Amino acid sequence: MSAALTPAPEAPPSMTRRQIIQAMSGLMAGMFVAILASTVVANALPRIITDLHGSQSSYTWVVTAELLAMTATVPIWGKLSDLYDKKLLIQLSLGMFVIGSLVAGFSDSVTVLIVSRVVQGIGAGGLTALAQVVMASIIPPRELGRYSGMFGAVFAVGTVAGPLIGGVLVDTSWLGWRWCFFIGVPFALLAIVLLQLTLDLPVVRRKVKIDYLGAFLIMAGVSALLLWITLAGSRFDWWSWQTGALVTAGVVLIVLAVLVESRVEEPMIPLDIFRNRTVALTTVASLLVGVAMFGGTVFLSQYFQISLGKSPTVAGLMSLPMILGLMVSTTVAGQIITRTGKWKGFLIAGGVIMTAGMGLLATIGTDTPFWLLALYMAVLGIGVGMLMQNLVLAAQNDVPAAELGAATSVLSFFRSLGGAIGTSALGAVLAHQVTKELEKGLGGAAAAGGGGSHAIPDLTALPAQAREVVEQAYGHATADVFLVGAPFAFLALVVVLFIKEKPLRTQSGLERLAKESKQPFTPSP
Repeated sequence: MSAALTPAPEAPPSMTRRQIIQAMSGLMAGMFVAILASTVVANALPRIITDLHGSQSSYTWVVTAELLAMTATVPIWGKLSDLYDKKLLIQLSLGMFVIGSLVAGFSDSVTVLIVSRVVQGIGAGGLTALAQVVMASIIPPRELGRYSGMFGAVFAVGTVAGPLIGGVLVDTSWLGWRWCFFIGVPFALLAIVLLQLTLDLPVVRRKVKIDYLGAFLIMAGVSALLLWITLAGSRFDWWSWQTGALVTAGVVLIVLAVLVESRVEEPMIPLDIFRNRTVALTTVASLLVGVAMFGGTVFLSQYFQISLGKSPTVAGLMSLPMILGLMVSTTVAGQIITRTGKWKGFLIAGGVIMTAGMGLLATIGTDTPFWLLALYMAVLGIGVGMLMQNLVLAAQNDVPAAELGAATSVLSFFRSLGGAIGTSALGAVLAHQVTKELEKGLGGAAAAGGGGSHAIPDLTALPAQAREVVEQAYGHATADVFLVGAPFAFLALVVVLFIKEKPLRTQSGLERLAKESKQPFTPSP
């Protein structure tokens, strides 16, 4: 990093396990809010989009809008943490989440809903960037596995509770889907209070300049390419002037972003951090994991409800095997890593198991028995649980303390970017395949009215024969989504193989920062 650190205070005394858990309570509550809001909405989206008369593209963009806003703002939150109190910033991000949730709950159109998801995404960007930076500041890498397992458990509980709560709310006539957004508000307010009471961090300020131009160019370039991926094949042909315009604009904007990032004093994405081999490889792996995981799993709820004809409540219950697999694997892996200090084996195993899970889910259809579907989902969850959090651990362990925020933000940025790309790209695959399957079963005119890339069908309003065709179409299309996503999971495994395992450090980020500030340092090679 180009900016110099101000003289740091003496190394703070090591925190006891009880003090760390108390300090993390507000962080975990905040992350629970973000996870709960996301999973509640994911399960309710088929009903929401139907009620608001949205399309398959709208379904995709309600998810993508939050991911894109989170992706673009993660580096900004990371830079702000170098200037201001991290606790205050996390509280502000939770406040943004509350505002977005209230706007979403009162939405009367898909457009307003998407805008509210952008606001939620900005808040989620703060939580994503700052929670892991704070953890790395107070916990040594050797101990991070244990506490990452606790975060994994919170993640799993939020993910399990979300679909179940969302299903019950949607199926309860006097509540409805709007309460899927309202219900997170009191939890967010509780998290703000807990953070105020439990989190106490010294503020080590750095003289930095926030690269707003770079952030704008990155967001604009990625948005142009995502628009092309989402709309091509449905609103216009893949080979058309619209494709040429969007692709050209996206490429030019991203090239300009790279030029800006290479010249400014404090870039949003510091390019020199990629000289560190571990950071470079974990970044690529995080991008690929985001594409495979988000792009594949976000459409499972739609598959449960449309292809299998289940209610939102039952759809929430059907997602339990994947979440339980994730919870068990991330918790067990964290405990073993803390005890042994060895972590690369879990990255490799996670890559293998995640790829297998994606491949198995590529075989599903409307007649897949639930016990087999549950097994496939559990395999995917186990793989993701071993891989995702430990990529962050590997990167944080191999950079100077002064670069912890940058390294964590970069990984979060590219994982979210992969999720946005995966959701848009695989959502386009789903829409295209549904349209093709409906044209086979219903004919061109009927298909246009039955779903595909246009309105998502209301199964209760369809005759029996048409309903069966729609169910088959979504079943085959969802399997194709996992088939397309599987190679990205395999590429993540290949990248992980080249990461060199290094001993985990035994000092917290604050202790390392105090030590490093007393002597000049250069970025890791």
